[in-house]
Amino acid sequence: RGISHKNGRASCPPGLSGLAARGGYDIGQSETRFRILRRLETTDDPAISLLGKIPSELHHENGSGLLELRPMRTTRQNRQVATWLLICCALVFAMVILGGVTRLTGSGLSMVDWRPLLGWLPPLTDTEWQRVFEMYQQSPEFQKINSHMDVHDFKGIFWLEYLHRLLGRLIGIAFAVPFLVFAIRGYFRAGDIPKYLLMFTLGGFQGLLGWYMVKSGLVNNPEVSQYRLTAHLVTAFIIYGFMFWVALSLLYRRDSDQSHPWLKRSVLLTALIGTTIVSGGFVAGLKAGLIYNTFPLMGDSLIPPGLLALEPAWRNAFDNITTVQFNHRLLALTTFALVIAFWWFGRAAGFTGRARTASTALLVVATLQVGLGIATILNGVPIALAAAHQAVAMLLL
Repeated sequence: RGISHKNGRASCPPGLSGLAARGGYDIGQSETRFRILRRLETTDDPAISLLGKIPSELHHENGSGLLELRPMRTTRQNRQVATWLLICCALVFAMVILGGVTRLTGSGLSMVDWRPLLGWLPPLTDTEWQRVFEMYQQSPEFQKINSHMDVHDFKGIFWLEYLHRLLGRLIGIAFAVPFLVFAIRGYFRAGDIPKYLLMFTLGGFQGLLGWYMVKSGLVNNPEVSQYRLTAHLVTAFIIYGFMFWVALSLLYRRDSDQSHPWLKRSVLLTALIGTTIVSGGFVAGLKAGLIYNTFPLMGDSLIPPGLLALEPAWRNAFDNITTVQFNHRLLALTTFALVIAFWWFGRAAGFTGRARTASTALLVVATLQVGLGIATILNGVPIALAAAHQAVAMLLL
């Protein structure tokens, strides 16, 4: 506990050095860490008693029976890594918005092949455009919906899907290159590297999942599976949330090992928000927002007919557009009510500092999200409002 780390140089109080010397221990000092050598034996020596008070995350025993303090990342290094992660979060945020616009404009099925390594460049000549357009002409979407299109019209839906895929590739580079640089410079603890590798793996999986979703709309029915679309959306939210959480943990270190008294409540509320987002994915996949464009009633009643029209009953929650919209409304209003309660009782419990600010921000964003959702329904799902509704869901989570 007497060890300090200032201006990139570690320092040790004389008392610890003296105790170690009397006990037969040697403390070596370098620019970034201490190396404490000791015999692994039972002893009452006060030096070992003092060493035992060093937090476990700051040391480990190596294979030679030595106690070695872990290198401590400086505040500057933590801030650089966090900034990189937040930039990646911003790119994922933009990716989700662009993906929503691509879906809402009917552009998602315009590219009928997937070349993750070689598909960087768009068609550059009239011959290439004609070749790509002829591929699209073989798709169910062209044959059943867009048979009136010529090459010029096709370009209008192609570019959004192309940019969506291009941004996905750029996110991979924006993550991988800084990660390698930081790893080479020793900015990561060995135990933290798996977290970043998991982020990268999730990103690759997201690209594969996106193509798996598109493929579902290239066979017979020119509509993507609502299950695959929701999985694609939820994975993006998981990647975003994971990176954001790690970034905040680097910027704001915990003052103690004790959890906040309201941690369980926060986790439960987050789970409910996540469930509401999942239901929103099914609304998007089934285009369920295009029916019952009234609020608070659905048509002429609060509970519309036909909620259990499908058999078996569980299918209604995922395949019945009336039930899917009803469930999303119910979940959204329940979540909003609990957010208000969380904010109210949090203030009564004496939230201060970041906790008070965060609870207030949560209430503001939830209010905005509910307003956007209602406006989207009442106006028949216009592209701008629907895309904003999807974007604010990320902020809410």
